[in-house]
Amino acid sequence: MHLAPLALALVASVLHGQTPDPPRPAAVPQRNLVLILVDDLRHDVFGFAGHPWIETPHLDALARGGARFRNAFVTTALCSPSRASILTGLYPSRHRVIDNNRPVPAGTTFFPQHLQRAGYATAFVGKWHMGHESDAPQPGFDHWVSFRGQGTYAPNRRGFNVDGARVPAKTYVTDELTEYALAWLARQDGRKPFFLYLSHKAVHADFAPAERHRGRYAARPWTPPATMADDAERRANHPMWVTNQRNSHHGVDFAYHQGLDVGAYYRRYCETLLAVDDSVGRLVGHLRERGLLEHTLIVFTGDNGFLFGEHGLIDKRVAYEESIRVPMLAHCPDAIRPGTEVERLVLNLDLAPTFLDAGGVRPPEAMDGRSFLPLARGEAVPWRESFVYTYYWERNFPHTPTVHALRGERYKLVRCHGLWDTDELYDLVEDPHETRNLVRDPAHRARAQELRAALFAELERTGGLQMPLWPDVGGASDLRSRTGAAQAAFPDWTFAPTTTRPTRR
Repeated sequence: MHLAPLALALVASVLHGQTPDPPRPAAVPQRNLVLILVDDLRHDVFGFAGHPWIETPHLDALARGGARFRNAFVTTALCSPSRASILTGLYPSRHRVIDNNRPVPAGTTFFPQHLQRAGYATAFVGKWHMGHESDAPQPGFDHWVSFRGQGTYAPNRRGFNVDGARVPAKTYVTDELTEYALAWLARQDGRKPFFLYLSHKAVHADFAPAERHRGRYAARPWTPPATMADDAERRANHPMWVTNQRNSHHGVDFAYHQGLDVGAYYRRYCETLLAVDDSVGRLVGHLRERGLLEHTLIVFTGDNGFLFGEHGLIDKRVAYEESIRVPMLAHCPDAIRPGTEVERLVLNLDLAPTFLDAGGVRPPEAMDGRSFLPLARGEAVPWRESFVYTYYWERNFPHTPTVHALRGERYKLVRCHGLWDTDELYDLVEDPHETRNLVRDPAHRARAQELRAALFAELERTGGLQMPLWPDVGGASDLRSRTGAAQAAFPDWTFAPTTTRPTRR
């Protein structure tokens, strides 16, 4: 157990005759902290989730030894907005990272900055992916290892930005990121508690397994989801835009503009995940060997889910369960009983206050998220019964409209914005695969109206009624070229050097 920097400050202030600042209330004492984030990670591709053939022994052990959050979700199923919510504890309508092209506005505070001020050593290793232009070190991290944009699975010259220096990538990316993480952990000498954020590229498309795993599941069975069929019943229960999206970049009829075998694609996805399981095993083993595992909070999760044919779609973005639901595990032997199952709705924006809580730091009141440590400890505490999901239309992927949804413990209402189309209402208890749209059912008319009113009330509470609109950008190079023009067009705003994303002066 570490002596909190606050305690040291109190001793020093008394010795020097100074009046100390008031102590920060803490639910638990400072612990070592580890966040493992995996890209595009479905909630059901693990042995502990009942998958019939995938082999995830290390993640299964993590689940058995701690808490599994069976209803974990993201507030936007897209990389950058989700990652910004993880780091800020805010809904996208507040942090304003609405797509993958724009970095975080200048002056945004990330929760590791609070941990630094509380005396933590902090490290980021892996995929940053908020704006494509830069892999430069970001606030809140003493040690930095990252790459530009999506990165690659294979070795490459561009490689990594390691504390500001360019270092080539030498091996398979999941393994190399793990090596960087373990090397940093090995340098921690116990003088400070630590926070490690290991953010994998895996399992983002195009899926590329490690050589040792390639082809392992090539002969395994895959059954297309029932909602993948293009029949009259499915069309009657979905908005027209969902039906039309089948023949698009993110639809099964024209997936990624190529003739994609969705089953083979899924098997390769599962093979790519195996190196992540290896990584978790190595990291947990390192902590155990050094006697650190007992007092270390490890959280494992994903930035969004992924569809493999559900509703005729692939990818994410939409508000269906396979897109917005993520796995979440929390392991901390001195605080969480093995085999704990949590059914309440937890969100990606709960991670920031949870890690602050575990580090003995009061989460800022402005955060939308809440610490889920009490739930993991089995405490009966008041908790949310619903949350708002938002996806903002992207010009580079125009086939998915802006979507707002209210997802409760039983019912989900989905509303697309800007299209003449139908809303969606699903009973997730009776219809977990979202096959029967109840929005036109007279028996559910009052419920649909009630949920619609609740959706707009929550959007108003979280600043979501004002949808952000920025100058058109087509990608990273376009961001640079438009900065000068944007500054001239918006003299009252400040633009960072690599983005036309404005921040009000």
